[in-house]
Amino acid sequence: MSKRQVVVLWILAILLSVAAYFARSSNSERFESKTERSRGQTLFSDFPVTEVAKIQVTSGENTSTLVRKDGKWSVTEREDYPANVTSVNEFLRSLAEVKVTQGIESEPSLAPRFGMDPGAKDEKNRGTDVVLSNDAGTELARITLGKNLESGGDPMSMFGGGSSGRFIRNHADQSGVYVVSELFSTLSAEPKRWLEDDFLKVEKIKSVSVTPRSKPTEIAWKLTRADESGEFTLDGAKEGENLDPNATTPLKSLFSYARFEDIVPKDKVDEIARPVDKRVAKVETFEGFNYTFTFMPTEADAEKAEDPEAPPAEPTYLMTVEVDATLPAERKKEDKETEEDAKTKDKAFTERKAELEKRLAAEKALAGRYFKVTKWTVDALLKDRSGLLQAAGNTGTAAPQPGITPAVAPRRRVEAVTPPIAIPPLEEGEGKEGE
Repeated sequence: MSKRQVVVLWILAILLSVAAYFARSSNSERFESKTERSRGQTLFSDFPVTEVAKIQVTSGENTSTLVRKDGKWSVTEREDYPANVTSVNEFLRSLAEVKVTQGIESEPSLAPRFGMDPGAKDEKNRGTDVVLSNDAGTELARITLGKNLESGGDPMSMFGGGSSGRFIRNHADQSGVYVVSELFSTLSAEPKRWLEDDFLKVEKIKSVSVTPRSKPTEIAWKLTRADESGEFTLDGAKEGENLDPNATTPLKSLFSYARFEDIVPKDKVDEIARPVDKRVAKVETFEGFNYTFTFMPTEADAEKAEDPEAPPAEPTYLMTVEVDATLPAERKKEDKETEEDAKTKDKAFTERKAELEKRLAAEKALAGRYFKVTKWTVDALLKDRSGLLQAAGNTGTAAPQPGITPAVAPRRRVEAVTPPIAIPPLEEGEGKEGE
């Protein structure tokens, strides 16, 4: 290769490099967003998370208002019932730390493309508005969350694979819309989604009684037992009335880990309740707790499901709870206790008493509220007296317990018997030779 050819090649390489540089620069300028926040920066330049005292979340027809008072969060639409503090704090933390992955210049007219059209007929296209205020009511921030960004696709198109981010607008920033990696999937405008889910924890049940439907002064049945490991007996049992263990065993752990679906404001109870089927259940525990539960079914939803083949909605009940307790002031000493045993038992008693006092205070705060629960929660209490008894002729043999081999009756010996076989007579001439 001549010297001239080498020089020409070098010149061509330089020209190509320059052309590539200008092409990249032009391409970058074309797609570079001129929004206030750029990739890698937080959505807010300064977000006063500790000053937030009110959060209002709106989407379509639903609104949730969370208010902080004396350091505790509550849900306004549910008669100021305690909010799930973990959920609230998680949302505030995520909002303060969320970073921009892309900025998109856009005019308000493009809001529908990002799922932020408050006038859209389809709720999912209206977006979710969030307003955050301080104690004085001053607005600290306002954002709108739009559609999720589908992975592998153009941010301006709504197609692609799974969700890799979400469109969000900071109303104090008029430069455009941003894409963030946080989906805020737990953010909801439904008040029930923010409720604290801690509920009842009834333990060591001593007795259970239930009234008939619409007869709160009568007793349909009452079960009692002598100790925590004992079986229930039926008060006033008549001759031949034997309890069915399959019906009574669930009552031993009644409301042990109960959950509720929602809280119904008092002014909405009459719209959905069926008081004609109201019942009252009373539960006494070995530790001195006394519960009174009032429950009644709700009216079925009149609207038909969109899918006619879909299974019907699970029945629900409205339930109220009142509780009181008489807790022992001191432990009853046992005979021949050593000093070391007494010390250990006194410590355990003190710790347990403190735990019960804390639970009593929390459960007393539930009084006066209407909790919507599933039928499964109160199903063990819906049986009539006859539903607790063994059917006629049922021996009531309980299912075998783990680790115990049930007795098996000796099997009767079976003998094989061959039926008689008719042998045909010999024909003439047969059997004579070699007989």
